[in-house]
Amino acid sequence: MSSSSTSKIPNSLQEHWMPFSSNRDFKENPRLITEAKGVYLKNHHGKMMIDASSGLFCNPLGHGRKEITNAVAKQLEQLDYVQPFQQGFGGSFELARRISKHTPGNLNRIFFTICGSTAVETAIKIVIAYHKAKGQGQRFRFVGRERAYHGMNIGATSVGGMVNNVKTFASVLMPGVVHMRHTHLKDHKFVKGQPTTGAEMAEDLERICANFGSENIAACIVEPIAGSTGALVPPKGYLKRLREICDKHGIVLIFDEVITGWGRTGSAFASQEFGVTPDVITMAKATTNGVVPMGAVAVKEEIYDAVMDASPKGAVELFHGYTYSGIPASVAAALAVQDIFEKENIFKKVKEMSPYFLDAIFSLKDISGVDNIRGYGMLAGIDMKLKEKPGRAGFECFKACYEAGVNFKATGDCLIIAPQFICEKKHIDEIIEKLRTGISNYMKK
Repeated sequence: MSSSSTSKIPNSLQEHWMPFSSNRDFKENPRLITEAKGVYLKNHHGKMMIDASSGLFCNPLGHGRKEITNAVAKQLEQLDYVQPFQQGFGGSFELARRISKHTPGNLNRIFFTICGSTAVETAIKIVIAYHKAKGQGQRFRFVGRERAYHGMNIGATSVGGMVNNVKTFASVLMPGVVHMRHTHLKDHKFVKGQPTTGAEMAEDLERICANFGSENIAACIVEPIAGSTGALVPPKGYLKRLREICDKHGIVLIFDEVITGWGRTGSAFASQEFGVTPDVITMAKATTNGVVPMGAVAVKEEIYDAVMDASPKGAVELFHGYTYSGIPASVAAALAVQDIFEKENIFKKVKEMSPYFLDAIFSLKDISGVDNIRGYGMLAGIDMKLKEKPGRAGFECFKACYEAGVNFKATGDCLIIAPQFICEKKHIDEIIEKLRTGISNYMKK
C-alpha cells in the first residue's frame, strides 16, 4: 500500500446510521478506512496506520490474505448459495470436523450461525431445548455477569451486563436473567496475567442458586476473558469454581469465546488455556479472519444426543436456524483460515509473542493519564483516568491515537489492544510508540 494516495469523502454521510458510534462527531470529522494490508490500514487522507485491535478482534491473520480471498472467490464461482434447511453442501461438514479437532473435550457438535450475537442466541436456545429434552423444562433462568458483552440480539443483550446496553433495552429483555458481579476488584492494579485474588466471586453463582432455586437455572454464561469491557482476566481458580458449581446443580456452563477463540490467549480456546472445559462454546470473528460473517456454537455430544433423541425420526429436532447458517462463502473462508492456523503454527506464535507484547504494554504505565493496565496473551486493556464524564477520556484518547497512526477499539475509558497474530516485535514496538505519542498528545489537550 502506498501512503500517497487519498480518497474522496462520499457526497453524503448523512444517510448511513452507524452502529455503536457518535454519528454526529464522526460526520463532522470522518475517519474512513480505504485500504488494508497485513498489519496496516490506510485512511482517506492517505495516512498509514497500524492496526492494534485486529480490526474488531476479527483479523488476527492480517488483512488481505490471498489464501482466504481466493478461496472465497473460487467457491462463489462454483456454488454461491445453498439453503441450509433440509439440504447442505460438503464444505460445512468438513469445516465442522476441522473445528472439532480444536475444541476441548467432546464439544464436537457444531451449529453454524452468522456472527457472535447469533451464536450466543443459538446457545441460549440449544440450552432450553436440551433441558426440555431431559424433562427439565422448568429451567428457564440464565445467569450472566456484570460488564459482560455477548452481542446485541435480545437474548444476547439480556445475558450481557454492559450498563448502557441493558438500560436502553430493558423493556424488551428476556425475563429470568440474573447477573453475577464482575471480577475486576480494586486491588487488580497493573496485573499481568491472572489476578491471584477474586476467585471467591464465583460464589455469586452459588448464592443465586440458593435464592432462585438451582433447579430453575438453565445455564451460566461468561467470557473466559471479558473482552469488550476492557480485557478483564479471570482470577486464578474462578472459572474452575464456576465449573464445580454448575456440575453440582446440573447447570450448563457456556463460554463465550467470540473474542478469545482461535488463539488470542495462545491456545485455540481460552477454556484450554485455563484448564476448564465448558458444555458449550460460542465463536465468531477470527473464524473467517473477518472476511465474511460467520459464527458457530460447539456443544458436548450428550447435549446434541439428548435433543436428537427427544424427537421422532424425520422430525425437525431444533426449531432454529438462519438463512446464512454455514453458507458456502463463509465456509470457504473458514476452511482457508484453518489451513493457515495449521501451516503457520499460529497458536504457538501467539504463545511466544505474548510475553514481549505484555511487557511492552505495561511499559506505558509511567504515563500520568494511565490509570491501570491488564492483559493476557495478545489482549490488553489500558484504563484512562476519568475526564469530565465517563467515556470522554477513552473517546478523546482514541481520536488522538488515531491521529498518531494507531487504530484500536475503545470502550468507555478503556483502550483495548489486541494485535494481529502475524505481528513481529517491530510491529509491537510501533504500536507502543504510537500509543505513547497519542496518549501523550491527548494529555496535552
